[in-house]
Amino acid sequence: MDDVFKALADPSRRALLDRLREHDGLTLGQLSLGLDMSRQAVSRHLAQLEAANLIVTVWRGREKLHHLNPIPIGEIYARWIGQYERHRVSALVDLKQALESHDMQTETFAYSIFIDAPIERIWQALTDGTFTRQFWAGRNLVSDWKPGSPVRILIDDTEDAEVSGEVLEFKPNERLSYTWNSAAMPDAPVSTVVFELRSWGQSVQLTITHGPLPVDSMARNGWIAILSSLKSFLETGEPLAATKSWPRRATGAR
Repeated sequence: MDDVFKALADPSRRALLDRLREHDGLTLGQLSLGLDMSRQAVSRHLAQLEAANLIVTVWRGREKLHHLNPIPIGEIYARWIGQYERHRVSALVDLKQALESHDMQTETFAYSIFIDAPIERIWQALTDGTFTRQFWAGRNLVSDWKPGSPVRILIDDTEDAEVSGEVLEFKPNERLSYTWNSAAMPDAPVSTVVFELRSWGQSVQLTITHGPLPVDSMARNGWIAILSSLKSFLETGEPLAATKSWPRRATGAR
């Protein structure tokens, strides 16, 4: 957490985060445009932000894309803001986003979180429905995980899939990806979710990339809650309290 506060203390780094908040998934060159600092200085600031886990980098061909990762800030938020305040602040944030939304453009986002648990257990939590339902508000993930096989996310013991898709890649303890088709938004484009795991000493870095999604999609906040609940469940045995009250209905990607 000290690295997060140190990274946020610099106004230039906050400006870079603001730019990623407005336009996520930018290259170094795009981030440097119009800023009163050299590309080298921008690169150094981005390295500090990545070290603090405030941004996530994803390669697309030869391009290195930078994504805002709000999870560390969310952990600070969860630590010092009371439960009764969270609901009120979240409602205001949702209202602000709704009022400011003027189009249905799509975007791809990436989040990263560090979990103090064996990589095999994290992988099991991502692929075994008996685990997912414990930290994901009763959601049961069903698949045989063979490339091309269907994936379904069911609520509790119902047969109606909240999300359906197809397995694209399955590399145990390393990389998992599948398509994402929300029952709540049948007209929305099919998106792809990718999980990547990387060992860091006694911890594991879990990175999720999801898109394309509407820019006003609630999937952003949803994934923050899911990843935080997964971390809490694996490290303490208890899921995030907020996910216990999630509605038992098809919430989809909105």
